[in-house]
Amino acid sequence: MNFWKWIGLALLAAAAIVGYRHWFGPQLTNTADFPPLPEPVLAAAEQAAPVPAFVDITAASGIDFVRSDGAQGRRLLPETMGGGVAFVDYDNDGLADVFLVDGGDWPDTPNRQPARHRLYRNLGGGQFEDVTIQSNLRLDFYAMGVAVADIDADGWSDLLLTGIGGTRMLRNDQGRFVDVSESIGLSGESQDWSTAAVFFDADRDGDLDLYVANYVRWSPEIDLALGFQLAGFGRAYGPPMNFEGSHSKFYLQGPSGQFSEVGEASGIRVIHPTSGAAIGKALGVVATDINADGNVDLLVANDTVRNFLFLNRGDGVFDEVGAEWGLAFDRDGNATGAMGIDSGWIGSEQRHAFLLGNFANEMSSLYVSQPSLNLYSDDAIIEGLGPASRQVLTFGTLFFDYDMDGRQDLLQTNGHIEEAIEQVQASQKYRQPGQLFWNCGDACSRRFVELDNEALGDLAKPIVGRGSAYADIDLDGDLDLLIGGASGTPLLLRNELETNHRWIGVRLRARGLNRDGLGARIVLHANGRALQSEAQTTRGYLSAVEPTVRFGLGADLSPTRLEIHWPDGNAQTVPGTELSLGEINLISADGVIASLASDVGARP
Repeated sequence: MNFWKWIGLALLAAAAIVGYRHWFGPQLTNTADFPPLPEPVLAAAEQAAPVPAFVDITAASGIDFVRSDGAQGRRLLPETMGGGVAFVDYDNDGLADVFLVDGGDWPDTPNRQPARHRLYRNLGGGQFEDVTIQSNLRLDFYAMGVAVADIDADGWSDLLLTGIGGTRMLRNDQGRFVDVSESIGLSGESQDWSTAAVFFDADRDGDLDLYVANYVRWSPEIDLALGFQLAGFGRAYGPPMNFEGSHSKFYLQGPSGQFSEVGEASGIRVIHPTSGAAIGKALGVVATDINADGNVDLLVANDTVRNFLFLNRGDGVFDEVGAEWGLAFDRDGNATGAMGIDSGWIGSEQRHAFLLGNFANEMSSLYVSQPSLNLYSDDAIIEGLGPASRQVLTFGTLFFDYDMDGRQDLLQTNGHIEEAIEQVQASQKYRQPGQLFWNCGDACSRRFVELDNEALGDLAKPIVGRGSAYADIDLDGDLDLLIGGASGTPLLLRNELETNHRWIGVRLRARGLNRDGLGARIVLHANGRALQSEAQTTRGYLSAVEPTVRFGLGADLSPTRLEIHWPDGNAQTVPGTELSLGEINLISADGVIASLASDVGARP
């Protein structure tokens, strides 16, 4: 190591003292020390939240995965961050299978154990079998997360793994996976720490392009040289503000199926105006058409620095306007420890919203669009999410309708990064329960009502939660949950809530190479209400959900028409009389409609 490299590491180590105090110092207090927030006055309707019935079937289902984070006492930052999960129908039988990413031991570990990512086939009836070996998924790669898309439109869902040392693209060859990372240009670089990834059509040419979020400039040597300490407990995991930022990557797919990295030309590389250093420390990304101009935009959740909003000009070139749109900072004008991110629509006016999970003693951010303005405000407090989200450390975030009443509820997956945190901060726990916020509707004084742990059942099991995803694993019409952790076993939670609420599912078949219509906006009109969603599998934190878009209809909503705004700019309307309730409606851009089988546990 040369002289100047030693000087650089020494300066980083000195900065680490300040950064660590900034990350933990102000937060090592009891929440009683914070100014109290006003309690909402609850309307009568707010007492009527359907009690969830999420039942842990992990062990009984046959899922025996145990994630290894590689921890051997050196306290390396990536050990705290991983645990994305995915639902993917890898064998095209109509049932959502489960894919889980592993870390494995670090390369210099004695008697090193490689990463063992696992794929479990859904057998129906809540049963899964390990098909990792049969599927050729022997890949030794320290993975963080996973994205799912059919990148070549052959009808088989492919997998992209993110993690330490770039990315790995696994093409699905009729149920067997082939590593094509190098051959198609999606291996990334050895120094990359990739986190979230999303496939979408950026330039409206009909194929799928790719944004890969990179976190910080990291190596074991940099981490160990910083020397983070937790008082009385020795070395600790370091805060991100003491690591340099990193440029994310953006790939355009060409006619031959090759991907070209065009991050610099596309405008996604945001640099400090004086130093020229990379600003971004990205952990989450969501692709959505924020201004309804037909072009898919990106909102990037950055950890301890401002969030980025990349407005798509329509040709795969972006303008970063997060501050102008009110999405860069929280309600107090501060950057947060943002991790997971999701988007959805709330209220009778169907206002667009983003949910971002933040660090402990930071409220989650709920950015809500303001009528007729290119502006969002952080409404976490007035919508009921703020105070309840302050005492947890949130990674996974999801909009989903757990009771199929037609209103999007909110899920948060929580867990700290330090095992000893409760010894220095009494309000914190290492393992934390999940949180579910019921959407009470416009008539309530606070839209989102936190359900207590007793009501949550197995969803309230304390875990070191990270990624989360949803799918209807048993084809009974409601959404089940899969939650991953930094290490250890995941949670597979079956939704056994019984209501008389109806639903409708939508699967898309687009023209061209974006076969699943990723990025399409879908609007269901029912009894004067307009329910909106978008076709996208990347949601939350490092995770992938099922591609089916589901609309809850409550007890009395009836569809009048369905509008599809395709990624290529075309619009399509389907009369409500042609839609089947309680089934998944397969809709193509050519107007062909079919209903997919929905018998519980059946194989179509």
